[in-house]
Parts: sequence; C-alpha cells; structure tokens
Amino acid sequence: MAEVMDFVSGEVFGIDKPLGWTSFDAVKRLRGAIARRTGMKKFKVGHAGTLDPLATGVLIVCTGRATKQIPFLQEGMKEYVAELTLGATTPSFDLETDIDARYPWEHITRELVEQTLPGFTGRVMQVPPVFSAVKVDGKRAYKFARKGQEVELKAKPLEITELEVVSFAPPKLTVRVVCSKGTYIRALARDIGAALGSGAHLTALRRTRVGEMTADKCVSIETAMDRIANCELKFPDGHPLGTSSGNDTQ
Repeated sequence: MAEVMDFVSGEVFGIDKPLGWTSFDAVKRLRGAIARRTGMKKFKVGHAGTLDPLATGVLIVCTGRATKQIPFLQEGMKEYVAELTLGATTPSFDLETDIDARYPWEHITRELVEQTLPGFTGRVMQVPPVFSAVKVDGKRAYKFARKGQEVELKAKPLEITELEVVSFAPPKLTVRVVCSKGTYIRALARDIGAALGSGAHLTALRRTRVGEMTADKCVSIETAMDRIANCELKFPDGHPLGTSSGNDTQ
C-alpha cells in the first residue's frame, strides 16, 4: 500500500543532509519533487535550522501548515559529533578558508582535554564566527569577512549540556556536543583550542539530533524524493486539487 501524504496540511521529513549541500539545496530538491508529484506551483517548504555545507546529518524539512512547527523544532537541543584539528587556525574556524596560523600541540594530552572541556558546559557566552550570518549594521557578518573587513561581534548566551571526548589521536580531537539553538561548533573549536594553549579548527561535523529527530530516523534526499514520487496524495477539504485520500494529480 502506498504511503499517504498531504503536503498542504503538512509533512515533516527528517533528511540526512549530504556533505557539500546547503540546507537550501535540500529544500529545493524536495520542493521540486513535490511540485512534480502534485502539480502545485505555490506551497510552503522550509527547514528547521541551517546546517553548513561542510556538515552532514539531521535536517528537518517541513511542508505546508507543518512549517508553523519550525520555530518550535528549532528550539530543541541539538547534538553534534565534531572533529577538531589542533595546532592550526583558519579565519572561518573550519575548512572554508586556509590555515592562517600554526601553534604547538604536542603538549596536549587526553588528560588535559578532559580537564578543559567541563569549562565549556552550562550557561556560557560565545562570540560567533565572523564568517557567519550574524547581522552587523543590517548586513551579514560574512560579507564583511570575505572582503577582509574587520567586524566586532558581541558574545551571545547559549547552553552546552554535554561535551565529551569521542576519540583523541593528536592532532585530531573528536567530541560529542549537546547544545542549544545558536551554538556555533566552529566557534567552540576555536575556544577549545585556545583553552588548550594552542589553536584549533573544525575539520568535520555531523549533526546527530535536533530535538526528538535523530540521525537514525532520517533518510537520504534520494529516498525522500522516491517516497514523494510514489506516495498516494491527500488534500485537505476545500483544496482545489481534491478533498479526499486517493486523489492522484501528476
């Protein structure tokens, strides 16, 4: 029996975003698949929390009236597994830009890391990366940064409830982070490196949870598009394309 989907009343997809894709790329692909399946030209599709192109993992995409849930979904705690490379920094705090400075890292032991990480848990203040969408005088900070212009960003409050070592093979350090909305893992990498008496930048990132949506519940873009292409369509009462389950508009 085909899966019944009502894109107007709203569907929620848990997508495992692939490396190199923007969050908008994922939304665009699903929007196109829905348009082809339903014939609808105007309908809402949005995501609950941007995931950088260099990151993979949980991206929640909502359609129709389910987009009203986005503000609530974004408030959920998020979990990440992040790989840091110690001993070097970049202007963007990740692989988007080239290394701009190198530091000694040989003194860093797992014991030192274990002693340092608790200082980043609880209610903390974090200065966002200059290569970010934070607005400065009405413009995105990254627009200034990419022109080489200096901008001063204010620290923002956030909460990190869990921060633990997954593996340590210096200069690589992998940590698991559970944090609130607005946390920049790139900035956390910067701060951890400094606290360890070195430097660090983010070299891999996977989001494993957003609220109740975990990575094991997510599907690939291709699987989601197949589900859309093969679903049985349903429209809410009064919708011009139909009123009952079983309507099949190509």
